[in-house]
Amino acid sequence: MIFERFSPHPDLARIIECYWLMEDSDTGTRIEKIIPDGFPELIFHYGDPYENNQQGAWKHSSLQIVAGQLTSFFSIRNTGKTGMFAVKFKPTGLTQLYDLPMHRLTDVIADLSLPAYERLNVFQSGIPAGPTKEQLTSILDSHFLKISGRWQDNPVETAVALIFGQRGQISTAGLCAATGVTERQLQRLFRHYVGLSPKLYAQVIRFSHIWQLIREGKSTWQEITFVSGYYDQSHFIRNFKAFSGEDPGSYFFDTPSMANFFLNK
Repeated sequence: MIFERFSPHPDLARIIECYWLMEDSDTGTRIEKIIPDGFPELIFHYGDPYENNQQGAWKHSSLQIVAGQLTSFFSIRNTGKTGMFAVKFKPTGLTQLYDLPMHRLTDVIADLSLPAYERLNVFQSGIPAGPTKEQLTSILDSHFLKISGRWQDNPVETAVALIFGQRGQISTAGLCAATGVTERQLQRLFRHYVGLSPKLYAQVIRFSHIWQLIREGKSTWQEITFVSGYYDQSHFIRNFKAFSGEDPGSYFFDTPSMANFFLNK
């Protein structure tokens, strides 16, 4: 399996987190876990389709999809050769560009052929055969630069920046104080622009930061629990299981999996 992450045009940095590409010629069935990381995506398959299991049953997935914020893990599996690339947006990127109410996409994988989402399909005229990283970057950059002027500053951008800056360790009250809006207003803004409440989004970002702590060489779960701002180790374990479905002590952080690729930024 080949995983590759690449950057958009510098002028798109506030809208797009990254582009990524994944390829595998092996047709053997491989089940991957998808874990919340705090970023919505547009995903385009040029290989064989995938199936996903979000509610206990495997379902066929479209070749061109939009995926919103996740509140828990789910599984996907290939049906043949893997060939896919994606646009990983900043938390508010899809709403900023398309005025898309993100609460409609929470825990949802939607087909871009649906009327509500077809305007998000960058490749309505077809995906190039055997696309290269450079070719995809050029097409995507050109498309998003044309519509990047739709971006508007608002309190939710400040709040999201604070959540990342504090590694998820900030309260809703703290966000309200910093942005000058009421809790009700902030809840409404997050529902529309992000798809999660401020509290839950901060929890996702705090959870995703664990991978960075592992890379930095934090050696014990007690140390990680403390640095991550959890009340105690049992609280940390419950939170980790809620998002990943596994105990942190049994999770394979070094395995070349999709989840680790996305969370090891």
